[in-house]
Amino acid sequence: MLLSILFFILSIIPSILIFILLRNRQKDNILYRKKCNLSFISGLVSVLPILLVSGILYLLSAVMKFTLLNGVNILVYRAIYTFIVLALAEELMKYLALRFVLKRNPYACSWADVVAFMVIVGTAFGLIEDVPYAVGASPVIMLVRGFTMGHVGYGFIMGWFYGKRLYTGKKRYGAFAVLVPWLIHGLYDFSLSSELLSLNDNFAFLGVSLALLDIVLLILMIRFFIRSKKRERYQQPLTAPGQQTEQ
Repeated sequence: MLLSILFFILSIIPSILIFILLRNRQKDNILYRKKCNLSFISGLVSVLPILLVSGILYLLSAVMKFTLLNGVNILVYRAIYTFIVLALAEELMKYLALRFVLKRNPYACSWADVVAFMVIVGTAFGLIEDVPYAVGASPVIMLVRGFTMGHVGYGFIMGWFYGKRLYTGKKRYGAFAVLVPWLIHGLYDFSLSSELLSLNDNFAFLGVSLALLDIVLLILMIRFFIRSKKRERYQQPLTAPGQQTEQ
């Protein structure tokens, strides 16, 4: 029991460090730090609607399983469940959390700020999600989840695209902000389903590949924040102080 608690604490350290580092990007900017705090709280709270939304979608999928999807291959049903009930519901809640953070905006956010806020939302969401997954999980699984941090990587993608949507004014990037992380997230969940793995053990490479992609996304995120300090487009305010961010 004590060993499991120790490994769980070790697994959440990377997420906590990400929050601290992003919050300290602008140590002297009180408004920015407040927005980071709000992002973290919003990420935690966004888990609650997931329970309701996922519950409703689960009931709908169960009804469809015995009506519209009656006789459909179990693998197809699992794909619908993982992509719609799990991945889409979670990514939409995180997207709405970001929109909430940006609307409460006495602070002129930059593209890099939007990415930071969304990464923090994903970090907080992932921390809460790790708690039930840690129950009964092996130390290896806890550490893998803690160091790959899928929700952080998906948050980086969402924040980058949504920041570009605000910077360019092109709405298609707002759609990409949801679609890209949703597809990756759904594919990752589906790759771990017992129905897929039961067909052929070789499909396990898909889950491993996507876990490695999570690590690549973390590296790209670090690279982004390092390079953003020298690139004006990432630091340029998207709104004037006191105005709401254009949605």
